[in-house]
Amino acid sequence: MNRAIIHVDMDAFFASVEQLDHPEYRGKPVIVGADPQGGQGRGVVAASSYEARKFGVRSAMPISRAYRLCPQGIFVAPRGGRYGEISQRVFAIFRDFSDLVEPLSVDEAFIDATGSLRLFGSAEKIGREIKRRIKDELGLVASVGIAPTKFVAKIASDIGKPNGFVMISEEEVLGFLHPLPITRLWGVGEKTAELLSRRGIKTIGDVAKIGEKALAAMLGDHGAHLWRLSMGIDEREVVPETAAKSVGNETTFDEDTADPQIIRETLLRLCDKVAGRLRKYGFLALGVTLKFRDEDFRTVTRSLTRETPTAVTSDLYADALALLSRTGWTGGKRIRLVGITAHRLATGGEARAQGNLFVSAEREEKKKSAECAVDAVRQRFGKGALLRASLLKTKKRES
Repeated sequence: MNRAIIHVDMDAFFASVEQLDHPEYRGKPVIVGADPQGGQGRGVVAASSYEARKFGVRSAMPISRAYRLCPQGIFVAPRGGRYGEISQRVFAIFRDFSDLVEPLSVDEAFIDATGSLRLFGSAEKIGREIKRRIKDELGLVASVGIAPTKFVAKIASDIGKPNGFVMISEEEVLGFLHPLPITRLWGVGEKTAELLSRRGIKTIGDVAKIGEKALAAMLGDHGAHLWRLSMGIDEREVVPETAAKSVGNETTFDEDTADPQIIRETLLRLCDKVAGRLRKYGFLALGVTLKFRDEDFRTVTRSLTRETPTAVTSDLYADALALLSRTGWTGGKRIRLVGITAHRLATGGEARAQGNLFVSAEREEKKKSAECAVDAVRQRFGKGALLRASLLKTKKRES
């Protein structure tokens, strides 16, 4: 192998940016997310500082629970633009050391430094320099893991958090992996862990001992994959700047609702946002997925494949209503959350190259051009400059 893969993960990124910009927050529990509304809030936690984590606050936790665990916390709304700005500066540092940078999120990436060793020195020297520059230039802290594979580098940075630096050589890989619990293996969720534990398989070393054939008999191809990871075998390359795979928006209602009109209006607003983002980035979507969560926290998803790719609000909305009917919801149970995701994305040129997909290309292009004009007006005069007539009632209710 003899590769030098570096995994860098910013520590409590959103919360750390808030503490950076607001010195009075430093050393205090900061919780980024929805308004807790005194414990009655409906959203979730986007991020929490390490001070807040001591109280049990975690990402994706209901904001109401976070408030109960840490009422003295500093609750702040997310500032996506600011996080994006800092993220760009972090990734600019990565790219000073290698062209092979694979983003996993705004605050996390793999870096293949194999080809940079002659220029910058050892992998350890590169990793420490990246960590130093993030601290000196941005005032933030990152955890770094270095290993011959992506899988081991990721675990190394996780284990070192916060402010970690863990380097695993080729000879150390198995000794590092085998004592770890099976939940550290990528692809081992709660159900798989339970299944393996019932058979006495509790560590990565246990997975290695049982053998590839036995694990494949138990879990199929997935089992064979897990065995390879347990042996430190991960041949995946670092792939720089992969294209977006989906564009989505979802919303949690302030109060659970069974009102079909509110559901439909919300879906229309979400479709308008998703379609606008598709047009902004030059994508057309062939797949549409509806996410639907009721008052009992039961989550249902329904998906479809369109005959023609689109970036038009009315098309996505028609699909959303069709998918809504397929959930079986008739207005009985109250709904907590709805979301729309456009996927199977292609650029306009790629879609046109598929020929017969554009059975009505001229009509689609006219609809898209009209919505692009709407985008231009909103960009110049604000998002509320033009509204769909069916959303005017919603606007009045919100006012």
